[in-house]
Amino acid sequence: MKSPYISELEPNQTITGTFLVSHKDVRQKKSGEPYLSLTLSDRTGDLDAKMWDNAAEAIPTFERDSFVRVKGLVQIFQNRPQLTIHKIQPVADSEVESSDYFPVSKRDREEMFREMEGWIAGMSNPHLKALLQSIFADPKIALAYRTAPAAKSVHHNWIGGLIEHVLSLCVLAKFTAAHYADIDLDLMLSGVILHDLGKIHELSYSRSFAYTDQGQLLGHIVIGARMVDEKIALLPDFPAPLRDLLLHMILSHHGQLEFGSPKVPVFPEALLLHLLDTLDSKMECMRALIERDQMVEGAWTGYSSALERNALKKAKFSEPKSPALSAAPAPSASGRAKANGERRPAPNSPFSEKLRDALNREG
Repeated sequence: MKSPYISELEPNQTITGTFLVSHKDVRQKKSGEPYLSLTLSDRTGDLDAKMWDNAAEAIPTFERDSFVRVKGLVQIFQNRPQLTIHKIQPVADSEVESSDYFPVSKRDREEMFREMEGWIAGMSNPHLKALLQSIFADPKIALAYRTAPAAKSVHHNWIGGLIEHVLSLCVLAKFTAAHYADIDLDLMLSGVILHDLGKIHELSYSRSFAYTDQGQLLGHIVIGARMVDEKIALLPDFPAPLRDLLLHMILSHHGQLEFGSPKVPVFPEALLLHLLDTLDSKMECMRALIERDQMVEGAWTGYSSALERNALKKAKFSEPKSPALSAAPAPSASGRAKANGERRPAPNSPFSEKLRDALNREG
């Protein structure tokens, strides 16, 4: 069994452990010598790591997405854990259990798939039911759908994250359809289940999550709309107006042109899908931000570019405080790292502007 996990690490602890390299960058010290800046990962989180000495020998021995065994010291830098690596060596895939390194839904994926089939079976519109049943009768689609993450990094970014996100939306769709008059629940549920279908081809997840070539070239909206249209073409009695409504929901679910939607929502179910998708993704983003935050001191998380804010860790904020202690201010998003001239991007930098739109691109 793998030990230690990243979530178990303590400051001033010397550790030896095996991790996945999810990011590798070769940088230069002020002296001109190279050093390694890595992000090490396992199923419990990510860890910033630096190898300051003897990096030149280590650089060619492994790549991004390699498994490595490291020995080093866990320290606190800028209120976050950072591992100073003393030794590093590659580890063969055969020596690790992959489930220790990749985040997976806490829910059983087969159980979630059966739950989704229940939503489909309960539909009264025969055309939409037949379409959904035909799509998930394809074993390759069914397997990928209950395996894929919902996004590369922003929300539900774990194995099984896509179907978990969809099931959450199904519950929200049923509730809101009962609240707002004239919402077609079958159409709403169909849009929910199919809006991110293209992500099974947009994302790769055999190692760290990344975009496929097809995902980079087309994106999940175009891929998904094409997949659904191809299935509809095999159903000769499928009504043409219903086809256009369903495809519009897929094409418009990001809500705005600048966030990748070819169209903006123009009827109630399409608008509701966009709003619920945004709600669920942002709530999950905030939950994960608070749960996985690595700030050691204070009741505020680090800055989230996706949410454009620091989040309050409510439980820590509500803990009894000594009267002599004054409340710490929320951390600034534009602090500068002092080691080796590294800088954290300010909230309005071009780099941060790109990150700021990530939630809407991946929602």
